Amino acid sequence: MAVKIVHLYPDELNLYGDSGNIACIVKRLYLRGYNAEVVNVGVGENIPSFDLLFIGGGQDREMMAINKDIKRKAEALSYYIHKGNTILAICGGYQLLGEYYKMSNGSVMELTGALPFFTEGSRHRMIGNTVFSTPFGNVVGFENHSGKTYLSKDIAPLGRIIKGFGNNAEDKTEGVIFKNTFGTYAHGPVLPKNPSLADEIIKRMLGVDSLINIDDELENKCHRQLILRYT
Repeated sequence: MAVKIVHLYPDELNLYGDSGNIACIVKRLYLRGYNAEVVNVGVGENIPSFDLLFIGGGQDREMMAINKDIKRKAEALSYYIHKGNTILAICGGYQLLGEYYKMSNGSVMELTGALPFFTEGSRHRMIGNTVFSTPFGNVVGFENHSGKTYLSKDIAPLGRIIKGFGNNAEDKTEGVIFKNTFGTYAHGPVLPKNPSLADEIIKRMLGVDSLINIDDELENKCHRQLILRYT
């Protein structure tokens, strides 16, 4: 069975090895007998149908470079999110799904408005290793952002901060989850460090309740060691 993964803005949004999340998904699919096709979608290109859409992180200048284009893609993104397609968005890619980004100089960048949250820039940079609890187990990653994200009461965070800053360093929330859309500030890349989260995303993109077990002894050992180190 072929699985289609769309990588949105692979050239502009790819900080801290975020594309490693795709490599992780592809490998875990392969070990279970699935082939994956990865389609890169850049500025000026339409978003095709997909099983998983991935958006990586970027700095303010990259966000500004794609701003006009992402607004042209806003309707399609909102459609896929609310339909329940599986999406993973990291840091800047996560911010893009919200209503706007208010920079520290006061200028406002309108975004897709696909989900009811917004981000405000701050002078304090939130950087370091992070651990947060989720319904899929504790997640470990690396965060580096100056944006503070505030979720509407109508949507839920992906997790609750145990160590680190999370969405805004104020309310102990981290990321967002809405239907099958996952947003997080965790780089790393995050999925190789957290096989349970990777498998939850795979289950949703395949539309299955369970997966064939694979040998995760080393991955789980690494995950446990990182949790112990950072908490």
